[in-house]
Amino acid sequence: MYFAVAHGVHAVRLGNEASISQTIPVKNGSLYALTFGASRTCAQDEVLRVSVPPQTGDLPLATLYSSNGGDTYAWGFRANSNYVKVIFHNTGMQEDPACGPLLDAVAIKELFPPKPSRVNLVKNEGFEEGPHLLMNSSHGVLLPPKQEDLTSPLPGWIIESLKAVKFIDSKHFNVPFGKSAVELVAGRESAIAQIIRTVPNKVYNLSFVVGDAKNGCHGSMLVEAFAAKTTSKAQFKSEGKGKFSTYNFQFTAVSDRTRLTFFSSFYHTRIDDFGSLCGPVLDEVRVFPAAKM
Repeated sequence: MYFAVAHGVHAVRLGNEASISQTIPVKNGSLYALTFGASRTCAQDEVLRVSVPPQTGDLPLATLYSSNGGDTYAWGFRANSNYVKVIFHNTGMQEDPACGPLLDAVAIKELFPPKPSRVNLVKNEGFEEGPHLLMNSSHGVLLPPKQEDLTSPLPGWIIESLKAVKFIDSKHFNVPFGKSAVELVAGRESAIAQIIRTVPNKVYNLSFVVGDAKNGCHGSMLVEAFAAKTTSKAQFKSEGKGKFSTYNFQFTAVSDRTRLTFFSSFYHTRIDDFGSLCGPVLDEVRVFPAAKM
């Protein structure tokens, strides 16, 4: 059987209940993100379990985000000692011995969680702090679903949806500001959120930038934004030329914690590759108190 290796020339295929691990030095208490190339070989329900005991997470590999199998994922963890054991395990969902997740690149990066400021209550507003990007990969990094803020590979942000969100860089994609942004690649099934501190009954301005990654993603795009009890819909017409627009609206806080949520209303695929999912780019999320009249 032939397996396509997206990163380099060698890979490891994990058979049923197989594991591969390595013990690495880290800083106790620090946040880290693992970046790794992973794809399913033949079974729809393959699952790759990533563990840094006692933390563990299951990555469903049924959805292929790029047609050539070059999907790259990130998974975050917080170190609880000076050495941790990183484990990749095939949970054996599929009994076919010829199948099993393919693992072809692994990297690790220490993350430095940013903090809110007086001029912006959003942490990591431009998505500049994020996982390592593999040198020989141009597909971006998928942030798996159900990632909590405490150990998210994208500090400050929660991936609370059923599908992944893509972390992209300015070297391979059009990014409105800075070096990084996120691409909402799976419609309503990929949502990104953050909980910020607010003062009840106070009015705030929320602004954000929506654009296209200049990666062949064309058509009418719609990003829905939620804050407290307010909803805003940002319509954007993508011509695949890397354009972007800024959107803003006001909301009134109803408690001392307000959840901001963003997702794409539509599903998109690249015009030159219908097997690769894509979507609108989100960048520069800002929240600040509205000026008093």
